[in-house]
Amino acid sequence: MIAADIPTVAETELSWITETDMIEVDRVMIDDLHIELIQMMENAGRALARVVLDSASPRTVGVAAGSGGNGGGGLVAARHLANAGVEVVVVTTRERHAMNPVPAHQLDILERMGIERVDVLPAVDVVLDALVGYSLRGAPRGESKRLIQALADAHTVVSLDNPSGLNVTTGETPGVCVNADATVTLALPKTGLRKSPHVGELYLADISVPPAVTASFGARAPNFGSAGLLRVT
Repeated sequence: MIAADIPTVAETELSWITETDMIEVDRVMIDDLHIELIQMMENAGRALARVVLDSASPRTVGVAAGSGGNGGGGLVAARHLANAGVEVVVVTTRERHAMNPVPAHQLDILERMGIERVDVLPAVDVVLDALVGYSLRGAPRGESKRLIQALADAHTVVSLDNPSGLNVTTGETPGVCVNADATVTLALPKTGLRKSPHVGELYLADISVPPAVTASFGARAPNFGSAGLLRVT
């Protein structure tokens, strides 16, 4: 699944952060800098789509999306993949009216584009896992659990930010967890992803976090250059 055109960075050259750190990054971005969630979500989804296109060249993609920010990023990726000529279908853990406002907006766009929403993902070249982000609380349950279990039969799985079911700080899996072939994590890598057997190839995506934000709690900002993506080795 390696995307050859994406620059590499050694894991020892990066600062690895916890869930608490990432919550603070998001807070500063939104509350202090007024860089809104929808902007970061767009960057995340575009990066996810690029990794999939550059590494797998799929004809068909299924997107499994939760109701929060992680799911919204997956739905953005669905739009970018469809615009690139990929046949895309989407399954969500909740109906649009029960989702958080920003991911609900992303699903509304897909519906207006005519992208099919299904209850069960068909056989596809690649599945995008955007079910549960860094805010995991206990073992996945309900629709999230059902879809994580269903992803075990997928040919290739690429996770957004972290494999669903993985604690991003400790690396623990309190219940079912996605086994990803690749993971596109955001802004800075999380400590729980390091050496985890669930992560697969690890990519790091720029979501426009200014270096001063990460430096404020002692983390080195990655040098994304013009690519906006790095493959962690």
